[in-house]
Amino acid sequence: MGHIEIRTASIVEVPDLLAFWARSAEGTSITDDTDGVTRLLARDPEALLVAERDGSIVGTVIAGYDGWRCHLYRLAVDPDQRRQGIAAALLAAAHDRFVALGGRRADAMVLDHNEPGRHAWRAAGYHAEEQWSRWVRPLV
Repeated sequence: MGHIEIRTASIVEVPDLLAFWARSAEGTSITDDTDGVTRLLARDPEALLVAERDGSIVGTVIAGYDGWRCHLYRLAVDPDQRRQGIAAALLAAAHDRFVALGGRRADAMVLDHNEPGRHAWRAAGYHAEEQWSRWVRPLV
């Protein structure tokens, strides 16, 4: 297997990223569409990290920083490429980004029913904070 390269995504890749998430990510988000991902990349071109092997996307993570908190979303690895250190490499790159921006703590969105995902986050040193719940309200 070829070397993994971690890089930032580009706007021209949005269709490929959406297709990758459709087959590799658990669950969907209200912003999993061309407009949502394009807005993310326009606002923060370095937020969406891509793991690439032999010219193909094999993993992603969104490492968003709002000046206050470091948020991680869409950690996804191609099902045929899992357990090869891709998620760890993506998270290391995300953590480096956060530290360079002055971040102090990262948090991650993890679906409660996604046990493989929960295992990956625990292996990376994350833990659930049971005293918090996510509250949401769609704006559109």
